Amino acid sequence: MTSRNSSQRAGLAAFSVHPTPIGQALVVVTGEGLAALRLLDVRLGAREDVLAALTDDLGLRLTPDDAATAPVSSQLDAYFAGELRAFDVALVLRGVHGFTRAALDAVCEIPYGAVASYADVAVAAGRPGANRAVGTACARTPISIILPAHRVVRSDGSIGEYGGHPERKRFLLDLEEEVLRRAGGHEGSASV
Repeated sequence: MTSRNSSQRAGLAAFSVHPTPIGQALVVVTGEGLAALRLLDVRLGAREDVLAALTDDLGLRLTPDDAATAPVSSQLDAYFAGELRAFDVALVLRGVHGFTRAALDAVCEIPYGAVASYADVAVAAGRPGANRAVGTACARTPISIILPAHRVVRSDGSIGEYGGHPERKRFLLDLEEEVLRRAGGHEGSASV
């Protein structure tokens, strides 16, 4: 994301709401890259609540701008169509530091179509046994789908919650598995 328009100047971020097969995605970009991608709950005021929280979290004023978010939205469309396995989007993880950042960096290393346990991610992030902290990092990531927290599962193989929407996580895992199956290969589990 190299273009920088007027809505992406210092102190501002652009947003749009983009439809996906698993719900409306709120996409927020700055001149640096993708700052947030949140799936909205289906309830009155959900968008406004998330926008207010993101304004506080990011310390930026959010303005609607479909053109600024179009590169991310088009990659989301290609991902859901099974045409894209790796996103080409700079991630802006403001305020994410320490072990949480290490855990999310490890999550980003899980290959498309593969899964890793919370324990595997804790080891990769340098804190064996910090499984719950990995779960917290995944639950609180500001960037859904593109930062693939859906690829982190429990040690017993069950998928877990995914922000209270396990059906969304199941959809994403099934999508990636199906794309790989059609392509003739399956990644399975991964060591991160």
